[in-house]
Parts: sequence; C-alpha cells; structure tokens
Amino acid sequence: MPAMSFLAEAVSRRKLLRDAGAAGTALFAASARAERLIRLPLPGGPDERPLTTAFPQKGAMILQRTRPPLLETPFAVFDEGIFTPNDRFFVRWHWAVIPTRIDVDRFRLNVRGHVNRPLSLTLKEVLALPQIEIAAVNQCSGNSRGFFQPRVAGGEWGNGAMGNARWTGVRLKDVLDRAGVKAGAVQVRFNGLDEPVVANGPDFMKSLAVDHARDGEVMIAYAMNGRPLPLLNGFPLRLVVPGWYATYWVKMLNDIEVLNEPDTNFWMKTAYTIPATPNADMKPGQTGVRMVPISRMNPRSFITNLAAGARIPVGRPTLVRGIAFGGDSGVSRVDFSSDGGRTWHAAQLGKDEGKYSFRRWETRFVPTARGRYTLMVRCTNANGEVQPAQPNWNPAGFMRNVIETTPVSAV
Repeated sequence: MPAMSFLAEAVSRRKLLRDAGAAGTALFAASARAERLIRLPLPGGPDERPLTTAFPQKGAMILQRTRPPLLETPFAVFDEGIFTPNDRFFVRWHWAVIPTRIDVDRFRLNVRGHVNRPLSLTLKEVLALPQIEIAAVNQCSGNSRGFFQPRVAGGEWGNGAMGNARWTGVRLKDVLDRAGVKAGAVQVRFNGLDEPVVANGPDFMKSLAVDHARDGEVMIAYAMNGRPLPLLNGFPLRLVVPGWYATYWVKMLNDIEVLNEPDTNFWMKTAYTIPATPNADMKPGQTGVRMVPISRMNPRSFITNLAAGARIPVGRPTLVRGIAFGGDSGVSRVDFSSDGGRTWHAAQLGKDEGKYSFRRWETRFVPTARGRYTLMVRCTNANGEVQPAQPNWNPAGFMRNVIETTPVSAV
C-alpha cells in the first residue's frame, strides 16, 4: 500500500489516537491474574504460567511479567502460519514508564548530532518518504533462556519470545541522508519514549555502526502485517534491524543521534554483551572471557505441529512441519531426524518470503514399531552455519540455538 494511502486510511489522527488511547487506557490496569494456565515445562520451573488477555491490542499471551510488560507468544501460534499475528506478537520492555497515549500531531522524530541539518520530522513527513517493506524475524536475545542449565537470571522465556512480521516503513538511510551525515561519523544511536522508573536509571538506547545504519535494509517501521504498530510493539515508529536481535529494534522511536565517537552507554558497553567465542559459549564460573555487544542472530528451527509427548499412529505416514530461520541470512536447508540424530534427511522447504523471514518446512516419516521416537530438526543457513548439537551457555542466557528435540510415542 502506498505510504500516503496508508496515512490516509490507517494512520489518520483520529484512528491513531483511538487505537493508542484505547491501548493506553488499559495498559497499566492489566492484571497478572491467571485467566487460565498454560504448560511451559522449563528445567528450573515453573511448569505452568498464566495465559492472559488483559493487555490492550493483545490476544491470549503467556504472562512473564506485568510491569514492564513481558508477554510471550504461545508456541502453538507458530503453527498457524509464518507471519505472527500482531495481537499474538511477543512484548518485551526494559522500563515500565511507557507512554499510554501518543498525540500524532505533536509527535516528532528528531535527528541530531554529527549531521549537517538537524531534523524534527512529523509523522506525516516520515510517511511521505519512499516506502519499503521487508519480512523479518524479531527475536529477543534471551529467547529460550528458561532452558539454560545451570539456570541464569533474567526473564525465563520458553521459545516464544520471537515473531515474524512483514514490516512497512522507510529506510533509515533516507532519513539520515536528509540530515546529511558528516564525515567522521562512527555510530548512530537510537532512543524511544520509554523512561527509567528510578532517578539516574540508564535511559534505554542502542547504537549501530554508521555503515550498518545506512545499508538500506535497516528501516523505521510504522506498520506490521499491514496494520499500524500496536502500542506495546512500539507505536507509532520503531527501528527494524533485519537479522539482528530485538534489543536493537528500539520501540516508540523518537530520537536519532549521529555520534562521532563510540557509544559507551550502559546498554551498549555493559548490558547485552556476550562472550567473544563461537556460539557465545563459555563455562559456568569461567573468568577472563572477553565480552562484546550482541549483534546478529544465528539459525534456528522448530517443530510446530507436534508437541513433546504427542502420540502418533504406528505404521502410517506422520506429517511433521515447522518453521526455520537463518538468523542474518536465508535458510539453505532443513534436515529432519526421527531417531535422535543418528540419521537425517532433507525436509521440503516452503515459500521463501525473504532471507530474514521464517520459512515453513515439512516432511513425513513412518514409525515402524510401537515406542518412543526422538524427533529433531536442524537448520543450515545460506552462510553455511549449522545449528549445534550441544547447547551454549553464558551468564546472560543469550543466543540459544541448539538443535531442538521433540519426544513422541508411536501407538
């Protein structure tokens, strides 16, 4: 849809204020009450979590935390299609002071710092820039943290702190070019409307190298899956950094600062760092490991139509399907094993929606005897990177991408 048509139809002042206002009214009234429980067996517990519909513009979500909101997508949603519905898309905020209303007439996107022409763009001016669209996975750095052993601190996510959407917006490059990046620029820093809850708390800001920021793929999105961003997913604007973890996808983006020296703010220098080792792996208690900011995602794949403990018919073909993504490159192949990894065969890949998107895969196998079968799925990306057989470990619980295992029984 052309940007101005989108503006006229979906981003009108009246509609945005209605959508954001309705969302904001209920945002902090959302209760942690368990409308019902969902099984989420993690090594360190809990075995069950609340499933809530109390949050605005959201359907049933697994409640990790109320304030600030941490909402996980129930894993069954990923079997419904490769694009995650907006109302089931996971939510992760760092600070609880989140605007509950956005006045689109007053909203401005500021561009400042090491530029020739500082900008203060209205939402209409942003949407007037050339429109682009990209399918990309947005995944929390700590997705699947709840499976780390030994257990680590942080949100104990299952596998649902991720989602895939078709993002609509404008190139960050076009905005930066309008401001005129000066020679000597090193990084571009991004800030949103959320604020710390305590005095002197570190404002949540993230930075990208200037060449990355201007690569033509990093974008400022105003829509996902053809609709305005939900309030909890960053309305009215958010950064989209395809192939990189969600920590860089700054929500409610309102400030862009071009820097002529490296960014040493807390969220770049201290938080969100990983061991500078293969697969971000280290041993518990190990010291002297060089740490670097987390960045690109790695390949992952999942079985979505069969849950652990499923019962399947013996002697008959069983359909197995799921999703895969290559991280920072496309899916090259997906392999399936029904015998715990002793033998593998290539699964059939579905439509390619782009190198940063989920991709559907499927295969069939025939269990020849009654008993337990260990199903496994493994993704290889276009860079030749393969999911590992052994899980990684680091104290932040980041970047888990071990080959997934699903035990089933043939009866």
